[in-house]
Amino acid sequence: MDFRLTQEQGDLRAGVRDLLTGRYGREALRASVDAGGALDRGLWRELGEAGFFALRLPEAGGGVGLGMPEAVLVFEEAGRALLPGPLVATHLAAGVVAGAAEGAAVVTAFDLGGALVTHLGEADAVLGAPSLPAGEPVPSADPLTPLHRVASPPAAAQAAAYRDEGALLTAALQVGSALRTVELAVRHGGEREQFGQPIGAFQAVKHLCAQMLVRAEVARTALYAAAVTADAAEAAGAKLLADEAAVRNARDCLQVHGGMGFTWEADVHLHLKRAWVRAEQWRTAGEAQELLAAELASAAT
Repeated sequence: MDFRLTQEQGDLRAGVRDLLTGRYGREALRASVDAGGALDRGLWRELGEAGFFALRLPEAGGGVGLGMPEAVLVFEEAGRALLPGPLVATHLAAGVVAGAAEGAAVVTAFDLGGALVTHLGEADAVLGAPSLPAGEPVPSADPLTPLHRVASPPAAAQAAAYRDEGALLTAALQVGSALRTVELAVRHGGEREQFGQPIGAFQAVKHLCAQMLVRAEVARTALYAAAVTADAAEAAGAKLLADEAAVRNARDCLQVHGGMGFTWEADVHLHLKRAWVRAEQWRTAGEAQELLAAELASAAT
């Protein structure tokens, strides 16, 4: 099976990267942080117009007519840019919630396995729920992912129907973040000097960056394979690897940056905080391990 990108897929990824670089670069990211994580509805509509949410809808229905392999490329770029908002839930809702495909509606989901919901205060709907519930704001590790606690969450089955696809798309966001922290670490290693030479020349820093790259590329390979096979176990494995890559790479990137990496002005800590939240969405490490173990046990019998 050939997992190399086609020319069209490469162009799609490059186009999305150009769009996000121009529309949601570092200045926009920091403005979002300064604004307390408020969602940019204008940007949301632009994403809808670009086909971000309708990517997998059939062309006859007003969609782009592409598949999951293309969707993970697009979400990988969104993760690289730390694009905020319930991107996965709105994408999954594109065919069932009015306005979601066009970016006119913001749709969130009960994807945290309990009563917590992201971006509830700005959402127009909750995926699979008959109405928008009331929620109480609670502290969030990520300043760009506001959380609300709902008093009476609906049945878990409402989000379970979308769990495999949601986990895979979230894995794509994690892979994008993991690859971006590799870039940030390598760049800082080439710019920061100690003892008259760039710190990237020191063996310890080289090893950290090499390990980061291996984690990110292994996770990306698993992600692309799962996007093609549409296998639930492979999607779970991709999420497991992507979560590990995103969290551990962000931590190692902080290590390369030293003390300045922990400051509010740096962007590295934002990748770590977002990775923590995403690791709990759609399918946790424990849930992925249970699914993979069940698959292995079934194959052995």
